[in-house]
Amino acid sequence: MSELEDRLIRCFGAVFPELTPEELRKTSAESAGVWDSLSHVTLGAVVEEEFDISVPPDALPELDSFQAFLSYLERTGAVAE
Repeated sequence: MSELEDRLIRCFGAVFPELTPEELRKTSAESAGVWDSLSHVTLGAVVEEEFDISVPPDALPELDSFQAFLSYLERTGAVAE
C-alpha cells in the first residue's frame, strides 16, 4: 500500500471510525450506511486539509468512494509526504 493510500485511509477513518481499514478501502456512498451528505462534506474537508488541496464543489459529488478519492488524488498530483 502506498503512502497516499495510508493517508487517505486515515482521512476515511476519521470520518468513519467504526469501519476497519479493509472496509474503508472498499467503502462507497452506496455500500456504507454511515455515509450521508454530512459525512460526505466532512470527508471532503478532511481530505483537503490532509493533502493541502482544494476540491472544487462540482467535483465532490463524483467522489463517492474510497477508490474515487484515491483516483482523484492521483490525477491531481497530490503528493505523499
